[in-house]
Amino acid sequence: MTGEPERSDGLAVRPDGTLRCRWAGSDAGYQHYHDHEWGRPVADDRRLFEKVCLEGFQSGLSWLTILRKRENFRSAFAGFDPAKVAAFGPADVERLLGDAGIVRHRGKIEAAIANAGRALELIEEEGSLAAFLWRFEPAAADRPSRFDLATLAATTTSPASEAMSRELRRRGWRFVGPTTLYALMQAMGMVNDHLEGCATRPEVEADRSVFVRPG
Repeated sequence: MTGEPERSDGLAVRPDGTLRCRWAGSDAGYQHYHDHEWGRPVADDRRLFEKVCLEGFQSGLSWLTILRKRENFRSAFAGFDPAKVAAFGPADVERLLGDAGIVRHRGKIEAAIANAGRALELIEEEGSLAAFLWRFEPAAADRPSRFDLATLAATTTSPASEAMSRELRRRGWRFVGPTTLYALMQAMGMVNDHLEGCATRPEVEADRSVFVRPG
C-alpha cells in the first residue's frame, strides 16, 4: 500500500515512476502481460489461433484467470497447433473435461476443436489466418482521437469486430461474438487501447508503425 489516492484517469504508478493502465493490477504476471504483450502486433498463425481460443474461454471470466492457466491450456491443446487440435476426437474432449488446469466447459472445448478445422480451411483459402484477421484492422480515421478511461469503458465492440464476427460465424466458427473479437483485436495489436499517459502506449504505437501487415 502506498497510501496514495487512486487516480481518476485509470492509470497507476509503476515502481520506476512511469504510468501503466490500472487494470494490470498488482499481479506480476498480469503487469508483464500488459507491459510486453497486450497490444503488440502479432502475425504468427499459431499465436493468433491461441488468442482466438483463449478469448473464447475467457467469456464470462476474468482475463487474469485465463492468463494464469495459459501454460496449462498450451499443454492441453498441443501448443494450439490448428492441425493437431483439429484432429482431436471424443476421447480428447473427455480428457480436457477432466483437466483441472484449464477451463472445463464442454461448449468452449468443442468450439476450440471445431474452430481449428475452420482455421485450416481459412489458411488454405487465404494463405494464413493472420492475413484474414488483419484485413479487419480499422482505419485510423475510425478510431478515437484520444483514448482515455471513458473511451475504454465505452468501447467493448466496434464496427470492425462486428464485421469480423459476422464473417467468422458465416464460416462456421463458434464463440466469436463481436465483444470477444474486440478483445482479440486489442490483444493482437490490431488496435492500441493502452490509455493516454500509459508508458506502454507509445511503445505499442512504435511497434505498430513498423509492423508489416500480412497479406
